[in-house]
Amino acid sequence: KESEILRELREETAQMEFSEMQISPEQGVFMAFLVELIQAKRTLEIGVYTGYSALAVAMALPEHGTVTACDMNEEWANIGRKYWKRAGVEDNIDFRIGPALETLDTLLSKGKHGTYDFAFIDADKINYLEYYKITAALIKSGGVIVLDNMLWSGEVLQPEDDNALILNKTAEFIENDKRFFNMLLPIRDGLMVCLKQ
Repeated sequence: KESEILRELREETAQMEFSEMQISPEQGVFMAFLVELIQAKRTLEIGVYTGYSALAVAMALPEHGTVTACDMNEEWANIGRKYWKRAGVEDNIDFRIGPALETLDTLLSKGKHGTYDFAFIDADKINYLEYYKITAALIKSGGVIVLDNMLWSGEVLQPEDDNALILNKTAEFIENDKRFFNMLLPIRDGLMVCLKQ
């Protein structure tokens, strides 16, 4: 059920360097489903790339819903902006350029603790655990956090490189985080879905 505009953005992204960072249509539809299921209004995204996931979520939000989208690369995000505008959701996506940890810390310092309904984490893996910890504080009870790449092509089972090691550590931390009910779904490279109690 991928929309035409999402398909066009995905196909343009597929021609780019690092196109493997693009989420799959199934992931986009699944996240849109979750957003509608929990009736989310305020969402976070850590790692934007060309904006496919931000667009999928924004299109599922109510009229005044927002996506606070964090990334370091404005050039890539600008590719998505033209599709955000065409879809009529450009004003719903608050793109924040800069280190995501700084943006998240700023949100906490501004009293945004427990105010977000949904978050998607899909950025540099080395900071995954820190992204999760801060996002867990920003998400309200009944909210959902989704983390991508939690299987890391299966390497998390016998982690050797730094990315696999931190993803393994993140999964272990989540498993023991009593604030959340979680499930690891074998969609593409593994989606960890965490529901805050």
